[in-house]
Amino acid sequence: MQTADAQLLILCALARGPLHGYAVNTAVKEVTGERLGRGSLSSALARLEAKGLIEPLEMQGRQRPLRLTDAGRAVLERELHATALVTQRMFEAAVPDRVAYQRRLSGVEALHTYRDVMVRALAPVPGQTVLDVGCGPGGDVPLLAGAVTASGRVLGLDREPRMVADARARHGQRSGVAFLGADAHALPLASACVDRVWMHRVLQHAADPALVLTETARVLRPGGRVVLAEPDWETLVFDHPDLEASRAYTRHVVDRIIRNAVVGRQLARRATEAGLAVDAVVPVTSALRDAAEADRVLGFQRNAERAVTAGYLTAEAAQGWLDALAAGPFLASVTVHVVAASRE
Repeated sequence: MQTADAQLLILCALARGPLHGYAVNTAVKEVTGERLGRGSLSSALARLEAKGLIEPLEMQGRQRPLRLTDAGRAVLERELHATALVTQRMFEAAVPDRVAYQRRLSGVEALHTYRDVMVRALAPVPGQTVLDVGCGPGGDVPLLAGAVTASGRVLGLDREPRMVADARARHGQRSGVAFLGADAHALPLASACVDRVWMHRVLQHAADPALVLTETARVLRPGGRVVLAEPDWETLVFDHPDLEASRAYTRHVVDRIIRNAVVGRQLARRATEAGLAVDAVVPVTSALRDAAEADRVLGFQRNAERAVTAGYLTAEAAQGWLDALAAGPFLASVTVHVVAASRE
């Protein structure tokens, strides 16, 4: 550990009150998950005392407690304030525009490690009709249109008018591509009219996933295929020194943020119940290694604040969690379940 880091950790530990050396290291371990090495601890204590940031008190038995000086407390406050500013600059606090959010998801490559799996499982061929349920601003339409070629057709469907308008503006001039504003719970399509259905990150938000899948099965032609992909948000994990805070953040996402947070693990069963024959289940883990990019998906600051309001985290724990994410190195992952099924 760098000396400056060790000194800041010691100042944080002593902010609780006077402690002797062993107790200081115990407090450091509570925050970071590991103790300072004996040499690092001694060196950092000596440097802090030389700077006048800590001072020894009278002996208590065989131990001499240490405490922050006024100068030490001022330095600690400045350092924590600076760290908080860095965190605020890195993580956005405002809820993003929904169309812009969907566009940004299309640009996060780590989240699309499962798309190749979806394409192979869907196996579209030239001349077929593909329905993209919950198409958003149409990010996947060029991929699907390229597979069915100009002899085929891609129909993008979304319930939000702004999504449909944006998709039309971006992709509506492409041959064989059309967009429709409609609810996936009541598809305005004839039965047995499409060859393939593409659907991902839709059922996690659906009011009635079973009804959406029943409608999907209805519009599929016999022999048609559907490919579904949904995250299982209980698999969201972070490499973070505060495991309990990370678990609390994930619990809050599962309990309060995502309507159907574990639908990924349920896809095969739900597809079978809708009358589809499931022939493949592939879990794909997406790893995010850039904190700023991950924040564009997971909204660390705003969701941590919600977790505090909901009682999942204390304000202090949330800020410490965010500060550690910003400091890095960063790693988070979540598992997406891809299910392929057909109508017999």
